[in-house]
Amino acid sequence: MGLQACYKHEEAFRFELFLGVILLPLAFVISTSVVEICLLIGSMLIVLIAELLNSAVEAVVDLVSGEKHELAGRAKDLGSAAVFLSMVLFLVVWGSLAWLRLVS
Repeated sequence: MGLQACYKHEEAFRFELFLGVILLPLAFVISTSVVEICLLIGSMLIVLIAELLNSAVEAVVDLVSGEKHELAGRAKDLGSAAVFLSMVLFLVVWGSLAWLRLVS
């Protein structure tokens, strides 16, 4: 139910899910161990989890806050920051393993 709602209402989630579906086979190609596969897939899942939580925070803030409020804005900004950091982690993990495959 929650995944369907996020997919239906959140464009960013749809894009990240699409990217994950495209990159999933690549995880098996560039990995040389089960640990590397878990790191690659795990970093993709962390982005999706962060996006789900951010969407939940934004929905609750919009529900309870009918007007602009500093705390409402801060809550949304913090959720967005969590998504950003999860994307940084994703890029570091994927970039590191891709780099290792290119130089070896």
